[in-house]
Amino acid sequence: MQINPGAAEFPHRQIADQLKARVRRGDWAPGERLPSIPAIAEMFGVAKQTVQRAVDQLRVEGILITKPGSGTYVRGTRRRLNRLSRGRYGGFRGYHADLAARYRQHLVGVGRAPAPPEVADVFGVPDGTELLVRRHLVRTEDTPVEVGASWFLPTDTAGTSLERAEAFGRPLYQEAEEATGRRYVTATDTISARQPSREEAETLQIRPDTPVLHLLHVAYDAARKPIEVAQATWPGPMTTLTEEYKVPGPTPDPDPDPGLVLG
Repeated sequence: MQINPGAAEFPHRQIADQLKARVRRGDWAPGERLPSIPAIAEMFGVAKQTVQRAVDQLRVEGILITKPGSGTYVRGTRRRLNRLSRGRYGGFRGYHADLAARYRQHLVGVGRAPAPPEVADVFGVPDGTELLVRRHLVRTEDTPVEVGASWFLPTDTAGTSLERAEAFGRPLYQEAEEATGRRYVTATDTISARQPSREEAETLQIRPDTPVLHLLHVAYDAARKPIEVAQATWPGPMTTLTEEYKVPGPTPDPDPDPGLVLG
């Protein structure tokens, strides 16, 4: 492995590209530890700081992960989200099979808390209004891949099962429909990219400069009034959003002859 000192590309980017190519070739398998920083620096004939910058870049891109006191490894988890939030309702209003098979959702807290601005705006209440929130963490066997929360109006949930700190044996929306007496009819998803908060970075085990994808999911009843506002945050470089849909065919022209008036 070598770098080109005369190239326009910075040395650490050249090194990152070559390390990435080796990962793609399978020279290092998912979960495998890379040589140490000094060893890689010796391979390329550069300073350790240059290699560290290359490794940092690949960490932000989600290709490598560093375990303190252990070393740098090829990341083995890349979450693919199918059909965004529609997966939570499924083809028959049930769990999405792919999510249930590969990921485990853990309830981490239930109670009233000040609503963040984006949630308050949807419900039409002042920022900081106390709402009921159910917080969760989604993990694979060894990696947290999502932090999330579902927010409800206390007037809808007072005295219901939604206030209990317990997981349900069915999707949350089904429990919410029964508890509130309101049916989920339509929903919107808004996805944005941003930097993580300190708490999000610590929980997701990512660097503070690693971008995250943030989802705001709003479920409405038949009167277009919000029932639930759900948030989900994922490590951006490790998350792929996949949407599959049918493309409609051409619509037959009802009047193929422009000179003929149909009566």
